Amino acid sequence: MRRRNIARNHTEVELFPFLSILACTIGTLILLIIVLTTQALEQQEVTIIAKTEKGENQRKVPRYIECRQDGVVLYPSEEFVPEEQLDNPNSALQKLIDRVKANKDREYLIVALRPNGIDVFESIRNLVEGEGIDIGYEPVDSTWKLIIQQETK
Repeated sequence: MRRRNIARNHTEVELFPFLSILACTIGTLILLIIVLTTQALEQQEVTIIAKTEKGENQRKVPRYIECRQDGVVLYPSEEFVPEEQLDNPNSALQKLIDRVKANKDREYLIVALRPNGIDVFESIRNLVEGEGIDIGYEPVDSTWKLIIQQETK
């Protein structure tokens, strides 16, 4: 008996186009990861400016403080007052509050609030509101560098 010779058609699948698309996709994702990581590592800056929507502040002059976990920083001098000294009548914070209180019709306080400074902010807010001083606050991320822009008249 003779064996029949059956011709089989082999279908070949070409994977090169698929691998090419896969390589391009992986390269794009790697580039995206590098760009996002580089931007995340750069220190962010935030500038606080007390202005109305029209860019004006005609009523009162702001005085700035920053609440951190361990105390407050007074601006523009960047003088640090530890949390233990907040109630001290001779502290720089109390002197600032007294100055603003004397001019409360022309001045008010803006507090830059760090996420870990909420307890300190509560103490500051109680002190300031007890004196009848207007207060505003601006939440600021813990990694941002704070820049206070003083108004020029």
